[in-house]
Parts: sequence; structure tokens; C-alpha cells
Amino acid sequence: MTMPDGLHHRVVIIGGGTAGITVAARLRNAGESDVAIIEPSEDHYYQPLWTIVGAGLAKAAETLRSEASVMPRGVKWIRDAATEIDPDTQTVTTAAGVLVNYDYLVVCPGIQLDYDKIPGLVDTLGKNGVSSNYRIDLAPRTYEFFRDMTSGTAVFTMPSGPIKCAGAPQKIAYLAADHWQKRGVLKNIHMILVLPTPGMFGVPEFSNVLDEVVKRYNIDVRFQSEMIEIDGNKREVVIKDNKEDSTTTIKYDFLHAVPPQSAPDWIKRSPISDKTANGYVDVGKTSHQHPTYHNIFALGDAGNTPNSKTGAAIRKQAPVVVANLLAEMRGQALSAEYDGYASCPLVTAHNRMLLAEFDYTMKPHPTIPVINTQKERYDMWLLKRYGLPMMYWNLMLKGRA
Repeated sequence: MTMPDGLHHRVVIIGGGTAGITVAARLRNAGESDVAIIEPSEDHYYQPLWTIVGAGLAKAAETLRSEASVMPRGVKWIRDAATEIDPDTQTVTTAAGVLVNYDYLVVCPGIQLDYDKIPGLVDTLGKNGVSSNYRIDLAPRTYEFFRDMTSGTAVFTMPSGPIKCAGAPQKIAYLAADHWQKRGVLKNIHMILVLPTPGMFGVPEFSNVLDEVVKRYNIDVRFQSEMIEIDGNKREVVIKDNKEDSTTTIKYDFLHAVPPQSAPDWIKRSPISDKTANGYVDVGKTSHQHPTYHNIFALGDAGNTPNSKTGAAIRKQAPVVVANLLAEMRGQALSAEYDGYASCPLVTAHNRMLLAEFDYTMKPHPTIPVINTQKERYDMWLLKRYGLPMMYWNLMLKGRA
């Protein structure tokens, strides 16, 4: 499609995912009239449900709506991909070569899935018993692969470094174990969970619960380890023990792979990157403002704030970004602060979940009164399966939650 060269908007948002739509809605609710979103995709997904799709407990279609249907009224949608930011000239260049000028910029293009960083993985995804819930086209394959499995070895991996929804690599393992347990075949399946961390979870209160979950399912957890190579034709995966600096080759029947992740490559090359290997946008961890270019803010998975990369984090970041952006526009001091809040709904069975809520202190930060969300609960499962998606589509994306 052709576009006029030299577009200009007071606020330009890169990315029409969870963060971009939520911020745009909040800006419109605050009376900002000139807001544009640069987003190439015609589809908008509720990604937290992909694990449930991968367990055969939801349909992929439930997670999808059109991008047009979630775009806030009055927001200009530039249907193109951002490829370059020049903070000195205050322009964004798109894949089609269009220059978009901005007064203020919000950067939230999401995270990049680096499947290609694991030798052999790209070639075997979706076949040879290998799947990944981090792609919606593959999530249904996950269930197809483990559904009829009655014996053998099942491997579930998690990479080192920040990833979106860090609980997802574990959740599918528990859901598969629950499925096999209900069918009476779990005792015939050797489950291996490969974690790069020294424990089940970074917050002891939740880690202790998960210790009991893996014990209940008899899951063989390999701590401080990660997948470094896979041969789908041989159905062999190489696991490196980072603590011992040794490798083990495992024959598998089913493998759920979670790829390494990083900022989009074009962000890594950008002047606003933090210049680390993962290349996330450099922002203050409480303000979300770029330390050099004060008219630039970032949030969501592409920001380098040291929080867990979850949709719940975005829900708490968005009001802070909007408040501080409006303050910057008015020449006022930035007073809104993000405390690092994130939550990880840890599904441990087809009808049980514990809600891990925490902040920068890495201590529990419960937000639901009365009930104890640090235990596996049926009502928390209902929240995950039905309540949170309803809140996402009807409140969060409209800037009301």
C-alpha cells in the first residue's frame, strides 16, 4: 500500500500489541487527540492463553481478534513495521520507507523469538515430536504430540535470559503431566524439565509450592541447564549443565521448546538501545523514560526494566508511562513510579492455579483480598481461563484497567 511521505503526529507509538493499544487508549481517555500507532499486523492475540491452547483446553481462535477491532477510536493506525528510530531528528522509518515524525515516542514493539539461536530447532519445529507454545500456529501441535503419548521421554526446556511469561515453560509441563496422570500413564513417562535457574522460581514462597508440584508429578528437574542443540531426525536434544560445564544428549519422544529471546534486531542497532547483548530499550526502571532522550518512553517486553515480562506488568506500567508522558509534555516533574509489579498465573493442573504476584523486591505482592493466592486453587484457574481474558479485551485494551 502507498503512504504519504513525511507523516507527523504528536505521539507516535511503535507496536500495536498489549502495551501499545493500552497506552493509546489511556492517552485518548486523557484527551490526547493526535496519537498514531505503527503496527504491521492485522491480527491481535491474547497470548497468555496460548499455554492453555497447547494443553488442549482452549481453541486457538479464542485468542484472536482483528487489530482493527482493538484500535482505540481516534488513533491513526499506520499499517507498517518500524525499522529505524532517529531520536535526534525525531523520526521513525518504516519498512515501506515512510518517515514518521513525532514530538513524543512510545516504544513497545514486543520481543523477538530467537529460535535460530538453537542449532537444529527451526528445522524440526512442528514435527519430530517438537513444538512450542510461543507460536500460535504451533500451540495446537503441542497437544497433538503429547495427547496420545503413553510412554517414553518428554523434555520441556527454558532458555537463559529474559523471556516473556517466564512461567510458560513450566506450565505446559504441569498440564501435560496432569493429562498423563488422568490417563493413568504418567508412571510410564520420564518427564525432564530443563531450567536455567538454580530453583523453581525466584520468589521462595512460590518456589516452595512448585517444589511440591514437581514432586507430585515425579518430574526430573535439571537446574542451571539449557538446551543448546537438537537433532529432530534422531530425536536427540543436547542439554548443557552450566554449573558443571558439561553436556548430556537425551533421546526424547516429545519436546516442548522455548526459544531464547531478545529485543528486535532493529532495536538492538538503535541509538536508544541499552547496548547489551539482548539490546532492550534503555529506560528508567521506575519512570520508563529514556535517560538521554526525554521525549521517548518504552514499556512492555522491549524495555530493559528488570521486571518479569508479563501482560500483568504492562497493566501496571501503562498508567505510569501515560502519567509521565503527560507530565513531560507539560514541562512538569515526572512523579509516577512503576514498582516492578508482575504476576505469573502458574497453572499446575487442568483445574488448578496459583497466582505468583511480586515486584522489584522479589517478595509476594498480593492484589486480591481475602483469598490465599499462594496455593493451588480452582477459583484461580477460573480467573486464568475466563476472568483475565475478559478483563484484557473489555477493560485493559480500553485503558480502564
